[in-house]
Amino acid sequence: MKETGKKLIAPNKKAWHDYFIDETFECGIVLSGTEVKSLRVNGCSLKESFVRVKNGEVFIYGMHIAPYEKGNIFNKDPLRIRKLLMHKKQIQKLDAKTQEKGLALVPLEVYFLKGRVKVEIALARGKKLYDKRESLKQKASDRDNEREEKGRMR
Repeated sequence: MKETGKKLIAPNKKAWHDYFIDETFECGIVLSGTEVKSLRVNGCSLKESFVRVKNGEVFIYGMHIAPYEKGNIFNKDPLRIRKLLMHKKQIQKLDAKTQEKGLALVPLEVYFLKGRVKVEIALARGKKLYDKRESLKQKASDRDNEREEKGRMR
């Protein structure tokens, strides 16, 4: 029986800190068998990864998938460029949008959905340093407000 539901493999928290997320897309990814096994066991890292549209295809760069321990000669390069699977119209839309100034494609998370590996990418606009400081202040004040409410309830 196949898995149902979403099982998170790797989030990209840095993307939420560095960018304003405008629009998100779910896409498949082309992987070898040992990479899928490694994702089930070890997971992966999206910290330094980014997405580009090239010749009508979408690729993810810098996504690190650790080599599978029992994969020996079948293991691929952990940082190799991987192709993402999307509809042609979506790719054309992303290509047109990324030509605009200040917009970038960033991966947000990698997860299993019904037994298949999916990548959520986002069309994002970079934050300035003062925007990052503002969002950190907002988080801190939200945390303080929650603590006060818990204190009042007791």
